[in-house]
Amino acid sequence: MHCPFCGHEETKVNDSRLAGEGRQIRRRRECLKCGERFTTFETAELLMPLVIKGDRGRETFDEGKLRAGMEKALEKRPVPREQIDEAVSRIVHRVRSLGDLVMEELRHLDEVAYVRFASVYRHFEDVEAFHEEIERLRSARAQAPPQLQAVRAARHKRASPRAANRDQLPLLPPDPAANDAGPGADGKK
Repeated sequence: MHCPFCGHEETKVNDSRLAGEGRQIRRRRECLKCGERFTTFETAELLMPLVIKGDRGRETFDEGKLRAGMEKALEKRPVPREQIDEAVSRIVHRVRSLGDLVMEELRHLDEVAYVRFASVYRHFEDVEAFHEEIERLRSARAQAPPQLQAVRAARHKRASPRAANRDQLPLLPPDPAANDAGPGADGKK
């Protein structure tokens, strides 16, 4: 973290504690060059939904605009700043959890759609992240009640001709080298 006073790139953390109902970490820092102290707040960065404005335009949810609107409404009212911060924190948490709600519903509707949405919402960086999410799906599927497993199997059988091997989700095209290794692969019959 660069010092906001002198721009030096090395600071040390003197104190860390939870803030914002446990959704943030408040860190007290000190610059190793100029000795100035400052506070930073660390929060998880998640994909936020779009907000539909009064003119039907869309823009990404902005916590700063929410805070400014609430402060304007509470202007000259006897409400402490800490209570406003806590309220904003609760609202932001609920908005962020909408993505989790969408993922849960997609998981029940269609696993491929679920993985697509999860890849954006959770910022998948590589194929390994997809693999881990698919393994979580398989584990959840194995723990589902037998009635739900039967419903999913019947739905998948109607929707896909490849329902015979449900344990293999086709993420990547088949490896052509694996097909060439069988009998007759050298062109002889």
